[in-house]
Amino acid sequence: MFAKKQIITASLSGLALLTASHYSVAHPHPDNLALRWQVVDHGIGENIFLGSLTITNNGLEPLGESGWALYFSSVRPPASVLPDSDPNGQYARQHIAAQNISLENADDAKSGDYFVLKPTAGFAPIQPGESRTIEIVAQYWQMLKNDSPSGFHISYNNQAPQAVLVDVMMDPSDPKQTKQAVNDNMPVQTSAIRFAENSATHMTLPLKNRLVPQPHSVVTPNDEFLTLMSQLTSISAPASLAKEATFLQTALRDILSGTFAINSTVQNGPNLIKLQLDPNLDTNQDNQPDSSGYKLEVDAFSGITITGSDAQGVFYGIQTLRQMIPTTVYKTAKNSATLSDSAVLPASTILDAPRFEYRGMMLDVSRNFQSKETVFKLLDLMAFYKLNKFEINLANDEGWRLEIPGIPELTEFGAKRGYDLSESTMLHTFMGAANGFAPGDGIENKPTDETAANLGTAPSYQGFEIAQQNFLGKGWGYYTVNDFKEILQYAADRHIDVIIEYDFPAHARAAIKAMEYRYNKYKDSDPVEANRFRLIDPLDQSQYYTPQFYTDNFINPALESTFTFLNHVVKETRAIYDAVPDATLTRLHGGGDELPHLGPNEWWAQSPAVDQNPATAGKTDAELFDYFFLRWKQIVNQHGFDMATWGDVLSHNGTGNVSYGEIFPVFWNNVWGWGNEHQAYKFANQGHKVVLAHATNLYLDLAYNKHPDEIGYHWAGYTDTKKAFEYRPFNIYANAERDKLGNPVPWDPKWVLLSEAGKQNVQGIQAQLFGENQKSPEILDYMTFPKLLGAAERAWVQDMPAQGAATTEAWHTFTNTLGQYALPLLDYYQVVDINAQIPQQVGVNYRIPLPGGAIEGGKLIVNTRFVGMATEYSIDQGVTWHRYEGPVTLTASSKVQLRTVSDSGKVSRVATVN
Repeated sequence: MFAKKQIITASLSGLALLTASHYSVAHPHPDNLALRWQVVDHGIGENIFLGSLTITNNGLEPLGESGWALYFSSVRPPASVLPDSDPNGQYARQHIAAQNISLENADDAKSGDYFVLKPTAGFAPIQPGESRTIEIVAQYWQMLKNDSPSGFHISYNNQAPQAVLVDVMMDPSDPKQTKQAVNDNMPVQTSAIRFAENSATHMTLPLKNRLVPQPHSVVTPNDEFLTLMSQLTSISAPASLAKEATFLQTALRDILSGTFAINSTVQNGPNLIKLQLDPNLDTNQDNQPDSSGYKLEVDAFSGITITGSDAQGVFYGIQTLRQMIPTTVYKTAKNSATLSDSAVLPASTILDAPRFEYRGMMLDVSRNFQSKETVFKLLDLMAFYKLNKFEINLANDEGWRLEIPGIPELTEFGAKRGYDLSESTMLHTFMGAANGFAPGDGIENKPTDETAANLGTAPSYQGFEIAQQNFLGKGWGYYTVNDFKEILQYAADRHIDVIIEYDFPAHARAAIKAMEYRYNKYKDSDPVEANRFRLIDPLDQSQYYTPQFYTDNFINPALESTFTFLNHVVKETRAIYDAVPDATLTRLHGGGDELPHLGPNEWWAQSPAVDQNPATAGKTDAELFDYFFLRWKQIVNQHGFDMATWGDVLSHNGTGNVSYGEIFPVFWNNVWGWGNEHQAYKFANQGHKVVLAHATNLYLDLAYNKHPDEIGYHWAGYTDTKKAFEYRPFNIYANAERDKLGNPVPWDPKWVLLSEAGKQNVQGIQAQLFGENQKSPEILDYMTFPKLLGAAERAWVQDMPAQGAATTEAWHTFTNTLGQYALPLLDYYQVVDINAQIPQQVGVNYRIPLPGGAIEGGKLIVNTRFVGMATEYSIDQGVTWHRYEGPVTLTASSKVQLRTVSDSGKVSRVATVN
């Protein structure tokens, strides 16, 4: 129960007091409706908040007393959809009913984040020129604008719906809007907070600290340089390094004017780049060869030599060489019609090898699809920072993204979303995204482009843009078999292993609904074929509610057709890998996460099929999970893959009494205070090979900080570049400074320390980018960079020092690395497109940090997170901007705005200074 506050409803213009009258049934054109969503109060009760939706009628006809339905998605569902047993649900329904409105799940299945608002008896039409505010009690909390309802479309008299654009308002200074709860002590970001945090000062960095990730050893003779003359330089490599030589040649041709001919003749001289192998290469003097290690020698007289312990090591030496080339060379390549004819490199000897064998990133394309070309760019950037594992989430509740020969329905149906309440031809809309701005999804009159969706302003994608709530995002799309073969080859050329994720038994709604579509297609003509891949028992009355509000996303382990389906999918997946000889067949990620806790939920307990199958009869839900996962793993292994899973599989889903054999769990849930912080260490100590993907430090889709205009989620807190950089894989508790509400984290006696043997079982770390808010390639860039550079540093380099001065010094050095070298290079970064597979893309839309600022003694003082980036200030409301060079004297009436400027001239969001 909760203590309800009295909510004043005067703003409803007397809605509840008006009675029905005979109004016109005509309605305004949707273009003449304007919507505005605003957070009102987080203090009305536990796990609910009050929001308001204002409808403005700019048309000539009233929005009538009946005959219309307003559809939308919301990651913060209206509390009115909660069951009768929930007091929050009762309260929310009473509150909405008092306004003569109903607010319910929109789809027939009542599953997911799709809702509909309709007038009920007594609703007074919204007259031309009138604005009507409807108060909505919603679940949980809204800290950021992207938490707000999205993808609005209105249907008149059950006709095809048409888009209605929404705006979102949040006041960062209003604690009712920004405090999640009474104990929420996480401050909203301000210029003053940033000014205090930005304590690093300018450093002159040695070569070792200019590179990301930082090499193990760098020796640089004083005042010695090699001038790489592009017209004279050639590349020497044995046949076994032909691909690496071609990659280097392409990378150099993009930025320098030479041809960089490749030959296999061993030469010496200042105009030669020599690639070679030494399987016994020992980079750290421990008398052991180092897998993926390299030695890079730059000599003014003998040229450049890259020696690798293997081809991957040579490739990483090439990537280090690319970072050593001055940014001015890349800048000239972007801005000038003529490429540079030389590059000056410091003479040096670099010895280097990775700390972890597994250095990964996960990309979710099921929620919002990303094109093959966007994946190519991301793979190229991953390789630039020496990451070598790419997990791609291709199947989840919101979409199936890979063509599977023999089951065309997976993409005919499962790769589409739109206005289909019965889901007879496609999935219903999720997260406000259907088919983007394109037709075919049943929603008419959508914006035609991003500027229109952004209410007339071209988005800069340096934070939240209202286009995100107005149909930006691709609910449609999939990779053909040939597309995915190209992705596998592209990754292999960069020494990256691709790990597909098919998430089962939960998170399977797209597959389930696609197979129901298939069932309906064949049920009359061929019942055997109709049931061949069916994934659910239609008589199952089990009830559950997942964290994403689904009630129907579990496949049924009692059906043999479930395993027929899984076997077919994995068999065809193996065939795709086999068709790409360079692709490494490693792991397939089988999911296993986020089954809601038993007790309030039941998974398959009410399925008649369970008792009808002798293999499952009498089993509990936990036992059924064990049964399912043993068979799922067997299928994966039979087709030559190792089985990766989410850590949930070991930590709490099954009975705990069954061994699954060798699996490779990825542990994500270490949210401070949730009780799972120690699980990865517990199982590593028991002998399991684990990958760490801890949300508090490695989730790229969490917002950088608490401000309404940031993009991302915040269920595990806020994760910026500093948190990624300071992640300690072998001592995550050293990162437990504040919880997601900004409160100190006390030591929990049940936390398990990682043993020395356990350390040997930590295979590496993985940064994760889930797709709910990743609605464009630019947003993908913004959420990933520069946060990913911090994660890459921790995957390659040894642990951070213990907390204290050494940690601060390491962070200050890294801020200089980013500001002076890494980020300017990203401004002009060119994808190394060996086979001309994508349009040339220059630059990365990384997040440009807002400046810190303070006024002391009447003078403006400004700093920035990444030292070396320029800042500007304005005292005339942004009409003119001035480069900040030092303290600025202000008048008493000065109203100051600040922004950070990248090397290429892109700017951050504007900050104010009080």
